[in-house]
Amino acid sequence: MRTYEVMFVVRPDLEEANIKSVADNMKDLLAKNGATVKEEKAMGQKELAYEMNKYKTGYYFFYVIETKDAKAIDEFNRLTRINEDIIRSLVIRKED
Repeated sequence: MRTYEVMFVVRPDLEEANIKSVADNMKDLLAKNGATVKEEKAMGQKELAYEMNKYKTGYYFFYVIETKDAKAIDEFNRLTRINEDIIRSLVIRKED
């Protein structure tokens, strides 16, 4: 099993229920594609290092996941590029 750290930033102008919905959808997406979420943190609204898509803040979410193959990661990356509610995402493979 490979372990990954997944972080994404949701745009700040959404309502709180919609922000939670986006995070839950990403977690469900990972689970449906064979990943197991080992740890999750909603880090709250933070100031961005630089302006992205005209936003100066965003809601940060962090997951530690385990998966056998890269299917879940590939699908996560594909959908975060398409989803307009997610400003930025990052996936890092942890060394075993």
